[in-house]
Amino acid sequence: MHTVTNILANQPDATLNEVFETLAQGRDVVIERIVSRGQRSAEGFWYEQEREEFVMVVTGRATLRRELEGRVESIDLGPGDCLTIPAMQRHRVEWTDPQQPTVWLAIHYPASR
Repeated sequence: MHTVTNILANQPDATLNEVFETLAQGRDVVIERIVSRGQRSAEGFWYEQEREEFVMVVTGRATLRRELEGRVESIDLGPGDCLTIPAMQRHRVEWTDPQQPTVWLAIHYPASR
């Protein structure tokens, strides 16, 4: 039997800390809900993940920074905006809306080499 859930239901309080929850996982894939409220990556910290990551902002707003071909760019994201972050691409969260929860859908999967 399959249970219907809603990614916006039962949101954890992310006022003090960003919350990562695994929604589903398989052999090579992890699907997460991330709830942010004003959090950002630590100063000077960059993610460089071995897996590719598809991210979508479901609600709220955020700004990502990424290094792309030797330059750094900022990307503003709102509801429904999504992008794929290739494996080993340096990226960080610069800003999330402190006035409302930002709910992310993140899917991590093997790099397509």
